[in-house]
Amino acid sequence: MDEPDTEPPLVVVPGADPSARQLCFAWGPAEVLVCETLFDRAGGSRSRCWHCYPLLTGSVAGTGQGAPSSSQVFVVRRDQDIYIQTLRKLFNESHGIFMGLQRSEEELAGKSRKAQLVQVSKNYRSVIRACMEDMHEAAVATQDPALQGQYSTQVSILSAMELIWNLCEILFVEAATAGPLLLRLLDWVRLHVCDVDSMVREVLSSESPSKHKLFWNVVDVFVLQGRMDEARHLLSKEASANPTSMNMYKILDDLMKKMPVPSVGNTQTLTELELKWQHWHEECQRYLQDGTFASNPHMESICKILLGDEDAILEKKELMTTWYHFLVTRLLYSHPTVKPMELRFYAQSSMDLFLGGESSPEPLDLILMAAFEFEIHQVIKECSIVLSNWWFVAHLTDLLDHCKLLQSHNLYFGSNMREFLLLEYASGLFSHHSLWQLGVDYFDHCPEYGRVYLELHIERIPLSTEQKALKVLRICEQRQMHEQVRSICKIMAMKALRNNRLGSALSWSIRAKDAAFATLISDRFLKDYCERGCFSDLDLIDNLGPSMLLSDRLTFLGKYREFHRLYGEKRFPEAARLLLTLMTAHIAPCSFWMTLLTDALPLLEQKEVIFSAEQTYELMRCLEDLTAGNPDKQKFQDDDVETTKVEMLRLALARNLARVIVKEGTVEGS
Repeated sequence: MDEPDTEPPLVVVPGADPSARQLCFAWGPAEVLVCETLFDRAGGSRSRCWHCYPLLTGSVAGTGQGAPSSSQVFVVRRDQDIYIQTLRKLFNESHGIFMGLQRSEEELAGKSRKAQLVQVSKNYRSVIRACMEDMHEAAVATQDPALQGQYSTQVSILSAMELIWNLCEILFVEAATAGPLLLRLLDWVRLHVCDVDSMVREVLSSESPSKHKLFWNVVDVFVLQGRMDEARHLLSKEASANPTSMNMYKILDDLMKKMPVPSVGNTQTLTELELKWQHWHEECQRYLQDGTFASNPHMESICKILLGDEDAILEKKELMTTWYHFLVTRLLYSHPTVKPMELRFYAQSSMDLFLGGESSPEPLDLILMAAFEFEIHQVIKECSIVLSNWWFVAHLTDLLDHCKLLQSHNLYFGSNMREFLLLEYASGLFSHHSLWQLGVDYFDHCPEYGRVYLELHIERIPLSTEQKALKVLRICEQRQMHEQVRSICKIMAMKALRNNRLGSALSWSIRAKDAAFATLISDRFLKDYCERGCFSDLDLIDNLGPSMLLSDRLTFLGKYREFHRLYGEKRFPEAARLLLTLMTAHIAPCSFWMTLLTDALPLLEQKEVIFSAEQTYELMRCLEDLTAGNPDKQKFQDDDVETTKVEMLRLALARNLARVIVKEGTVEGS
């Protein structure tokens, strides 16, 4: 994985003209912003595996001749697959399997652990197959040719993914040994080589299968795939229809019936199997040399296949369709006890014989060949290059890592291969409006860089609704990401403030523990009170609790609201003491002093004396400080309303003082 990559293919950005002018770009977490410039083109640029979509069209400054020129800006995405609706099942359901695998770290030992990992692998494959079936149904249902082509392409990709995964399951996860290995490979071929299924159905559904023109092709297919019981069943129909071939049929049927094959539950050793197979092989050879089947070319061809004759098998190339089908058929009839490490030699020669120099191997062929050669890292590398998203390599690598097959391979830039691929996959999920929630769990299980990536990506999530913000906030709080918590709360507080939702803004600023912003919003509450004469969001202000200590202004807001509550409950002495405390403690803004003094007027005019002489003197001092210390004193004096308020306050204070002196003197005299 450390060797330099080959030169990536050139990808044209639709609508752009790189031959005329340069393209400039800016990297994002999972996207690139590309736009045209007015600079002459100095050199080309290359991009690899990216899908381009116009974002907007605008106008830029004129060219050298002064003529205006249009320019386009593009969002260039690497993981476009996450936006395909029908692939949502793949991402969502595989996430549950992934999380289950991470939670099973109390790993079972020996066979139990292997069985558990094999089951996890099968669960992944079942999700791929279910998604492939959904995609196929969508392709059949749609009337749009473009969509139909897109769905068909995805079906092919998913089919290739399952094919590769199944082979990796056999070779790496289950690590099948000689004997069972061939059985697993036969199942693999039968499951994935489906091109002949329609032909089989056509023949079997006809009135007289043995007379059908494709009858022998179907028999050959069954033999090539090791489906002996089905082949014998069809041959029995041929024997019934042609009594003259009955003797040949019985001999061939007996050979097929006696063919020794490995079985999972069989206790026989490989040596015993090889001896039985050798005797059976010699018997087949004897019948062929005696010319037993010479009068029936079809049966003679089948006998040659049973003997593992490569030329006879290659004559059926069109029925096998792939070199790996040819490989498994060849192993079945020439080396049924093949060992895992011998596969590489048979695989390479089978591909060479099958392709015969007529065509070059496709990327899928190279991936399968790397698997047969047990080059795990090469399989992952080739899949990373060929496949259109990181889902496959991320989950396969994670599974192989749990199988302890990647422990020795670290990347030269720090992280191991498993973590690197999971980080790339999760980063792609974060560019989607809802799948980002899955990405959080993938980052959580990347011990080295996962938290750093999560912090960077979660800050870029658009907080379009308060519900989404709360969801993101909860994720950050659960992981003690304090900086991100403060950032989110500040953003939401600012949004609420712009929309004049003061209660929500104050709630977010308290959650962010932002004293400066809480002070700003408290001032807005006080300003609104001055303009409207009442508070909004009373429930929030009444239940501030210890949160009001975040800032002096917020404390003042909470206490001032408490003053109004006491006054409303006619607890005048308590209200008076609190009002005086707010003024003398200097936590009230100077601009609000006049409002506080005005609030004292009703208490000063009560029949019962509320303020003591000392308290009255304090109020007088506050009033004089307000009028004498106001920088706009002249303007203050010219304002008739303010002047009237001051005069009323002085009169009320003087009258209250007189009443207090009389009351206190009477009390002392008595």
